[in-house]
Amino acid sequence: VQLVESGGGSVQAGGSLSLSCAASTYDYCMAWFRQAPGKDREGVATITVAGIRTLKDSVKGRFTISRDNDKNTLYLQMNSLKPEDTAMYYCAAKASPACTLYATYNYWGQGTQVTVSS
Repeated sequence: VQLVESGGGSVQAGGSLSLSCAASTYDYCMAWFRQAPGKDREGVATITVAGIRTLKDSVKGRFTISRDNDKNTLYLQMNSLKPEDTAMYYCAAKASPACTLYATYNYWGQGTQVTVSS
């Protein structure tokens, strides 16, 4: 499975960014992870092939994960961004089932940087 992220950038606090991930397949669990400098990588959101979503508590109400299976593309819409959202964001995939198990994701994109200034 090949994954290519795009859409990162710099924004002021309160702003919005949209990330995309082009995948070579559609029938996998998909997720977004992030890693801030000096911190461990953490799961942010997951979505099943059928579109069932989960979100990390700290991004609920601000981030939306979605996918377009016809286009083999995963999205992350990020609103009301905070400086603590600054990180490298990674798209990831795994074979179904158990899409919510972050530790089992085994395909990764190269990452895209998101920087939120105060």
